[in-house]
Amino acid sequence: MTSRTALTQGDITKQQVDAIVNAANSTLLSGGGVDGAIHRAAGPRLLAECATLGGCKTGEAKITKGWDLPAKFVIHTVGPVWRGGAGGEPELLANCYRNSLALAVQNHLRTIAFPSISTGAYGYPIEKASHIAVNEVDSFLKREASIEKVLFVCFSKSDYNCYASVLKEIAGE
Repeated sequence: MTSRTALTQGDITKQQVDAIVNAANSTLLSGGGVDGAIHRAAGPRLLAECATLGGCKTGEAKITKGWDLPAKFVIHTVGPVWRGGAGGEPELLANCYRNSLALAVQNHLRTIAFPSISTGAYGYPIEKASHIAVNEVDSFLKREASIEKVLFVCFSKSDYNCYASVLKEIAGE
């Protein structure tokens, strides 16, 4: 694991980074959980900008301004709904991380914060999702030097503990 990765428990909307990632729905027009929190904190201009994007497919990512957030940008990605894992969910979730990081690089962003994508209302098991998240970020950072810091932001203590365990495992501790 790279020293460019960190973990915190808290509110992703408060993070002082270039971009935060929104675990969005396919309409990009606000929903519950992380998505709703980001839209509330960013203000109505985020929703107005999202309305111009034509939605987003599962595994893909789109970028908007951060508006009233401390972050300059929001990268919206749509995670898969968990249906047991045989419907391509692991690859779709991995694509969320890959495509979000690629958008960050394309937009010359150096710091990015991720929530735990798909583990809320979409039901993706946190143990499986955290492994995919950490492995994808680790892989990406090994081949892309322009990203200075990736922060995993977990809202709950139990999610934080799960990510901490995976990070230790990958670091060989």
